[in-house]
Amino acid sequence: MNTESRIRDVVATKYWHRLDDGRVQCDLCPRFCKLHEGQRGLCFVRACQDGAIVLTTYGRSSGYCIDPIEKKPLNHFLPGTPVLSFGTAGCNLACKFCQNWDISKSREFDTLADEAMPETIAHAARELKCRSVAFTYNDPVIFHEYAIDVARACREEGIKTVAVTAGYVCPEPREEFYRHMDAANVDLKAFTERFYKKITGSRLRPVLETLEYIKHHTRVWLETTTLLIPGENDSDEELDEMTRWVVGHLGPDVPMHFTAFHPDWKMMNVPPTPFETLVRARDIAKGNGVRYAYTGNVHDLEGESTYCHHCGQRVIGRDWYVLSEWHLDAQGRCEYCGTPCAGVFEAAPGDWGAKRVPVRLRDFAAHAG
Repeated sequence: MNTESRIRDVVATKYWHRLDDGRVQCDLCPRFCKLHEGQRGLCFVRACQDGAIVLTTYGRSSGYCIDPIEKKPLNHFLPGTPVLSFGTAGCNLACKFCQNWDISKSREFDTLADEAMPETIAHAARELKCRSVAFTYNDPVIFHEYAIDVARACREEGIKTVAVTAGYVCPEPREEFYRHMDAANVDLKAFTERFYKKITGSRLRPVLETLEYIKHHTRVWLETTTLLIPGENDSDEELDEMTRWVVGHLGPDVPMHFTAFHPDWKMMNVPPTPFETLVRARDIAKGNGVRYAYTGNVHDLEGESTYCHHCGQRVIGRDWYVLSEWHLDAQGRCEYCGTPCAGVFEAAPGDWGAKRVPVRLRDFAAHAG
């Protein structure tokens, strides 16, 4: 596929079918939007044109930025390295607490002020010394075709790709998507169908199926994130059930991140998450056998750092997004006792730190390819 000849906008997709009543059903995610000609799905970026589902935002982005990989958050995937990050507009969930709502709920093409073809993104990542490219800020499921083309281009340049996603996708496109990814952080937003229906407008079961698929049927490095919202998904009972499920179905080595909620979007009346809630969640996870449990969106040296699950020594110290200690050998084993630390590590960590650097990819377009 010659993506350089396709300048942004509309491209064909394949996960859809026609209905007897003349509408077209999108089969990318379990929402199964049924559209008349000219209508858009809830995600905004997929639409019915000429009797078919098309992606309307190929090659366009809300902006590009170099972040620390720990911000995704990924604590066990190339620690300390920079990741070129971008998103588009829209989302296939309707989370009332969305903290990127200006992007994910955007219905304006002006949000997509930047543009780049896949080869340009891969070239820019290499030139900017990024070890990976992240699809983030909104869910890459909805720009499936663009994300896969970017991942292919990155692989040719030796650049890895990261999906930050809610995991709400159907089996066939899921299999194709993760064939091209190297790491994923999946939002496990809660552990009740009530929460998913009431707060996100989706369902829990497909997310659990995605987690199991990634862990057991791919080579993608997997971590999870749960934003703890007071009174909604932070009870001891729910956290106990969730973390037991993770250990039982995914194994003890999948890192779990418990992050603090801040009032936003349609949940301005809910208070911020107390620090103690995050500590409690981490303790419950560890008590149930999760070897790598983290706190996030707060300053917590202990909760941000990585400890050897065998001897208990701190092997990766973190101060926000800055690595403060490193006690893994070149093979990723604890320097104190020799126990392997689960993850994707290089011989030495990166030193990117906490910097966040916006970039314009138009400067790289002429030199790509």
